[in-house]
Amino acid sequence: MQKTTLIKHPLVQHKLTIMRKKATSCHKFRTLLKEISVLLAYEVTRDLPLTDTEIETPLEHMQAPIMEGRNLALISILRAGNGLLEGMHQLIPSARVGHIGLYREPSTLVPVEYYYKMPNDMNQRTAIVVDPMLATGHSAIAAVERLKESAPKEIRFVCLLASPQGLEAFYKEHPEVTIYTAAIDRTINDKGYILPGLGDAGDRIYGTQ
Repeated sequence: MQKTTLIKHPLVQHKLTIMRKKATSCHKFRTLLKEISVLLAYEVTRDLPLTDTEIETPLEHMQAPIMEGRNLALISILRAGNGLLEGMHQLIPSARVGHIGLYREPSTLVPVEYYYKMPNDMNQRTAIVVDPMLATGHSAIAAVERLKESAPKEIRFVCLLASPQGLEAFYKEHPEVTIYTAAIDRTINDKGYILPGLGDAGDRIYGTQ
């Protein structure tokens, strides 16, 4: 658990509470998710390396900081990951975007891959994997395992909610990956949903059941 960063910013916690409410509409849920994703993006990129470049202001030349090396790659675990992706990509428009399509087999909860597409030169990029929920951890584990085939410089994982079981399972397989989350909830139920949670994030984003 030591590589888990819990984001306690008041705006993050406030927006998350509204998202948890059963009565919150799909439209409101999507809006809040986009807003909260920007706040999470600030946290996950806080320690990225900088270098200096010479620029000219309206008054003089100066050395100013810019991000060092190639830009980030934002990796969305479909479909719910796209809810976090949108706000982050608006904040970091130069980032490349990859997608990993996974669904949970209902009886075993084992993830099944149906789509995989990554940017070029991943070995020169830091990958930020996004998915609102880290419940059983199975999808996150499978996604990161697949992503490692493209050998990114570093992998970070961002979610809204995590369960203790999901964190434990994830770190058994990927102990070097830092997880950024807004909350660690109590447990998961026998269907693999986080409790108290906020329901199925994909369904609440897109209005499906």
